[in-house]
Amino acid sequence: MEEVRVFPLTCAVQNYAWGKVGLDSEVAKLVIGGDALAVVEADKPYAELWMGAHPKGDAQIKDNRIAQTTLGQWIAHFPACLGSKVKDTFQGQLPFLFKVLSVNTALSIQAHPNKELATRLHTQFPEHYPDTNHKPEMAIALTRFEGLCGFRPVEEILEFLEKVPEFHTLVGHGAAQELRGGVGDADRTSQALKRCFTRMMDWEKKVVVENLNELVKRVTEDAAAGKDTSGISGDLLLRLHSQYPGDIGCFSIYFLNHVVLNPGQAMFLGANEPHAYLYGDCIECMACSDNTVRAGLTPKYIDVNTLCEMLNYSPAPASSKIFPCLQDPSDPCVSMYNPPVPDFTVMRIQIPASVKQYNISPVDSASILLVIEGEATGTSPAALSDLTLTRGSVLFVSANESVSLHITSQSGMTLFRACCLL
Repeated sequence: MEEVRVFPLTCAVQNYAWGKVGLDSEVAKLVIGGDALAVVEADKPYAELWMGAHPKGDAQIKDNRIAQTTLGQWIAHFPACLGSKVKDTFQGQLPFLFKVLSVNTALSIQAHPNKELATRLHTQFPEHYPDTNHKPEMAIALTRFEGLCGFRPVEEILEFLEKVPEFHTLVGHGAAQELRGGVGDADRTSQALKRCFTRMMDWEKKVVVENLNELVKRVTEDAAAGKDTSGISGDLLLRLHSQYPGDIGCFSIYFLNHVVLNPGQAMFLGANEPHAYLYGDCIECMACSDNTVRAGLTPKYIDVNTLCEMLNYSPAPASSKIFPCLQDPSDPCVSMYNPPVPDFTVMRIQIPASVKQYNISPVDSASILLVIEGEATGTSPAALSDLTLTRGSVLFVSANESVSLHITSQSGMTLFRACCLL
């Protein structure tokens, strides 16, 4: 029988505690949209939808003509589906994991190692760092999306050191003076920032809790008295403290940029970039790895020394963290999110209501398609039968295959596509 090379997937859901609950979650809504028999529990968190072949969440193939049951098994049998360049470069593995995240409470303050550090950490601590790969990732907002990302401009950090005595206490007078003295000299600033951040992260829990409680008490009283606490990020502090009481990560808001993305905006997180997702729904794409170094806002394993050593201590404004998307010159419906790593590219395909026939172009890479809005019937010579596409449908498309959409919804369609354009 002729080989089917385009087929629908049923994807793994991760019910992490930080996820949005029940049908508040975009993940849950997509799951129900893509599978009429799916059941969403009203009090259960639906945090992540994993679209890919990761062993902890390998997608199930929804086509009973295919002998293999999971995408990972199928790719192992038919590695040519990846495209010749991708197959050779990434040793026959799908190089990316595509996700949807629905974040209700903050994820940990974290960074991901580069390949060199990942190899060293995996050798030393395989139970905490399970592979040798880097993990660059990109988040594209589906709803208003908040995160912490990268170190703030030094002027902002110095202002917080003046306005927030508890923060100043944890950083220490000497380190704060060093930061002030290094302004204008990039190397001195970077070293001083490292000293300030490391000193704060190194305090014993008791001291952190005392200072945090003092600050929270003051901000709460000021807010109750009608005073404006926005100058010291009072609302964000109280929110994080309510989620992670006594956690040193609450003070990280004075070091890291508070980035707010509108739908369609993105941020790219390269190696050693400190970050934490705070709230909202996003598309995420990343290299296939589980290596995360954490240091706050988490009950998981914390590795403060590694984190403080590895971080990129380059201050930059929040606006610089928004990653530009570019119009595809050959297709007005396609916006490209093309990061400075080879592992993945994401495309947003927005088909206007006036267009009823649309062709998803072939690329020399396997790709995964997710329908966010709209309905269509899809046809492809490599599918051997029609594909019904609705909100939440996920398709695997082998390299160099196209899919023609006959759009049936009145308001057009929005899809995201992950692939690897070498």
